[in-house]
Amino acid sequence: MTKRRAEIAVSSELSAEPEKVWARAIDPSGINDELRPLMRMTVPRGLPDFGLADPEPGNIGRSWLLLFGFLPFDYDDLNIVRLEPGRSFLERSSMLSMRLWEHERTLDPLGSDRCRLTDRVAWEPRLPLPGRLFRPLVRAIFKHRHRRLRRARYASNR
Repeated sequence: MTKRRAEIAVSSELSAEPEKVWARAIDPSGINDELRPLMRMTVPRGLPDFGLADPEPGNIGRSWLLLFGFLPFDYDDLNIVRLEPGRSFLERSSMLSMRLWEHERTLDPLGSDRCRLTDRVAWEPRLPLPGRLFRPLVRAIFKHRHRRLRRARYASNR
């Protein structure tokens, strides 16, 4: 890993059927629910039914990141490298702010009604700055997402 590249991992145990967690985790409304009220992501142009349920690996399109749901502050040129339905996906994209943005989400069943969801995120800023400077911000966003996941209707509030 270069000095400019950094990464984090956040994991949560959820009291829900793995299939239900996966369905929500790849649906645009589920993704945006995880991000609220901090931000939301737009659906890439030309993909009205955007979600990770159907796409072949490859470029999906540009998604704008909207601060508090309405103020554009960055974009993500979404590129799916690997998709294992019901189990994991790996996104390796570029953003306005990041030369590299890599998000891997993995779902591990822990029985019929429990699972562990893990997000591993790596990034390299476009600016000549060490990636570790962004670690507190990225960690805070993903901890927020996991709090929202644990509070979702299917999950217990632990």
